[in-house]
Amino acid sequence: MKIIICGAGQVGWQIARHLSGERNDVTVIDNNGELVRRATEALDVQGVAGFASHPDVLDRAGARDADLIIAVTHSDEVNMVTCQVAHSVFQVPRKIARLRSPAYLDAIYSDLYRTDHLPIDVVISPEREVAEAALARLRAPQTFEAEDFMDRRVRLLGLVLDDDCPALNTPLRQLNELFSSLTAIVVGVRREGRLFVPEANDQLFAGDQIYVLSSREDVTRTMEIFGKETHRADRVIIIGGGNVGLSVAKALEAGRDRVRVKMIERNRDRAELAADALERTIVLHGDGLSLELLEEAAIRQTDAVMTLTDDDKVNILAAVRAKQAGAKLVVSLVNDPTLVSLMKPLGVDAYINPRSITVSTILRHVRHGRVRDIYSIGDAEAEVIEAQVLATSSMSGRTIREIELPEGALIGMILKGDRVIKPMPDIRLSEGDIICIFAMTPDVHEVERLLQVAIDFF
Repeated sequence: MKIIICGAGQVGWQIARHLSGERNDVTVIDNNGELVRRATEALDVQGVAGFASHPDVLDRAGARDADLIIAVTHSDEVNMVTCQVAHSVFQVPRKIARLRSPAYLDAIYSDLYRTDHLPIDVVISPEREVAEAALARLRAPQTFEAEDFMDRRVRLLGLVLDDDCPALNTPLRQLNELFSSLTAIVVGVRREGRLFVPEANDQLFAGDQIYVLSSREDVTRTMEIFGKETHRADRVIIIGGGNVGLSVAKALEAGRDRVRVKMIERNRDRAELAADALERTIVLHGDGLSLELLEEAAIRQTDAVMTLTDDDKVNILAAVRAKQAGAKLVVSLVNDPTLVSLMKPLGVDAYINPRSITVSTILRHVRHGRVRDIYSIGDAEAEVIEAQVLATSSMSGRTIREIELPEGALIGMILKGDRVIKPMPDIRLSEGDIICIFAMTPDVHEVERLLQVAIDFF
């Protein structure tokens, strides 16, 4: 498949990395020649330097016979014009664009632009996606990562194991035997910075970061087994009143739980805009690093603090300050994956990575066919793939024991009809079953080969 990616920044680079690794014909466009050079040297992609919205640049990138264009430059306008030119001049069949501005998004989601005059097949809004991720963190406050699968019947939980975790130093096989009725399975472990898929005889140790797939009904029990208390966040402080912070506050206001929200924003104009846009949220103008302001916001009585400014370092510092001031739970927005390793030493409970969320969302739309959902883990280290078993798949009709998955892949959960089932060796997969597979990035292509997913863009 011939794919053109417009924008070689963090998101564009990761998408190119994924898709080129799956033997697609990928071309990257960016007006920064240095970014294009880095992409072509590090990845199996072609590169074109220039403005993605210019017809001659798209022509040089091969738009005349492209199957898909993904526009993820830093400019909404460039992304929209690129899709328009790709449609009008080159008749590219499918176009995906990332848009950030609420003005465009509100118009698009209200159907104002849903005509042939703006031919974008899929609009990706990082702010809206991040807001959903933030709400997922609040639903499972003791997780550093959380994502729903199988129509919210299954949840992926990222947990850091503390010294008092009851499950330490116990082989996973024995844990399955002790809690045989628990519909949950450990699918990934990060230890000393290395992520791997565990085997049945592996043990868990203090400091491990684990990824667990659990049925929705067993989430509370699963977290208790791994030493995590579960409680709902009723009072939340948001530091940062930009697009992301505003989206999260609006989502919390619209939720059923009637969460009490306070927002701190240091820019007066932005604080006033947020105050006008929100109904029940109390907006405070000031510095989120100020102890006096945090105390004024009653931080000791707050269940969670979310630092959602557009500066990673400010977010981390604000989270540390909030924790020192008495916050029970702090969640930071962090774009740079190299900063994630600082979270635990600094006492930050959880983080949200917009880049990983955006990449996952785009891949979900690119890998069409029977792949229903995809979530990217860490710095593109692994993926959770939700897919339907086809009649032609080599998995259909076989037991879990008989399926020859690569070493870096593990079936984490099965949906048979309306029933969520933990994968046991003797369970047989049938056509139409939905499965969640945790796969290390190098093994994703082999997993998709086993699934024999027909990737169809039309």
